[in-house]
Amino acid sequence: MRKKILLLGSGELGKELVIALQRLGQYIVAVDNYIDAPAMQVAHEHEVINMLDGDALDAVVAKHQPDIIVPEVESIRTERFYDYEQQGYQVIPSAKAANFTMNRKAIRDLAAIDLGVRTATYHYATSYEELKAGVEICGIPCVVKPLMSSSGKGQSVIKSDADIQKAWDYAIEGSRGDLMEVIVEEFIDFEYEITLLTLTQNNNNTLFCPPIGHRQERGDYQESWQPMPMLDARLQEAQDMAAKVTAALGGSGIWGVEFFIAKDCVYFSELSPRPHDTGMVTLVNTQNYSEFELHARAILGIPVHQIFLLQNGASAVVLASETAEGFPDFKGLDKAAAIPNTDFKIFGKPSTRPYRRMAISLAYGDDEVSALVDKAKEVASCIKIA
Repeated sequence: MRKKILLLGSGELGKELVIALQRLGQYIVAVDNYIDAPAMQVAHEHEVINMLDGDALDAVVAKHQPDIIVPEVESIRTERFYDYEQQGYQVIPSAKAANFTMNRKAIRDLAAIDLGVRTATYHYATSYEELKAGVEICGIPCVVKPLMSSSGKGQSVIKSDADIQKAWDYAIEGSRGDLMEVIVEEFIDFEYEITLLTLTQNNNNTLFCPPIGHRQERGDYQESWQPMPMLDARLQEAQDMAAKVTAALGGSGIWGVEFFIAKDCVYFSELSPRPHDTGMVTLVNTQNYSEFELHARAILGIPVHQIFLLQNGASAVVLASETAEGFPDFKGLDKAAAIPNTDFKIFGKPSTRPYRRMAISLAYGDDEVSALVDKAKEVASCIKIA
């Protein structure tokens, strides 16, 4: 059953996926746009290309002739995936899923218009003038995001008319790829937000992980915890929405489906057809399979019959504060390791920049998740990047 897998995107999530796939005996070629990306350090081979260059992407596929192509980031020339499927390559979860979820426009229109899933009121803009018109439709406050970005880059909240120009400039600056378009959304009065990791499989048995709560700053997650306590009715509503959207996109794999949970209803927010950063909390054995192990099994067609909670857990990010080239040193690991029922993972990124995620801390046990979040943050505060 050994397969050659071409991994497109080689960050920390890709690194954990490579480890999970290698534990199942697979051969991995890791691809990214910079050398020494985390997943490259544990893969069998690697390639450094601009994945938005369709010719370069075609050349890598032709060179390696993989059995399976696994996108791990958004900034890929994903329309090429349809050709790859026609040539007989398996794309995870599917060419349609990878292409639709590359930018927020396709997936939001699919959910809201085609499937009738509840979302925030939204509007698209390709200029400052169009953004201003969208703000009038959505109202103030509202949220502006690039159509293609990751880790919250380019996302901001408009609180007054004076913020519109700044929001436009910041969104365009944070956009990945060559798509210069943004989405403006009404500001939802939600109580909390969750990631619902959803596993689709070849046998059509869709499973859900216990919901993961998270807190964001600058549009990027800072802490996550599992499980997120919530009403059964709200969880069922989220599961129904996740099942509907993933079924429409097709294919097998783990999906990070994000929701806003309001007092009386659930709003679909976003979806990623791959392991989710907030789901790194599962690395501390909160459930019987981590999100990476679940994705690996779905990729290979190995059935998972059930997913269940083993213990509570929490994660907190460790961020860089300065720009520097070269692998950084990490101080305070001995102090962090002295805190019981905790762990940390260092990603091995070869450079730093402000707010770049370089590691995570983890806490686990039978404590309430709020206490575990505090403990994970304590561990993170011990770790200094030099």
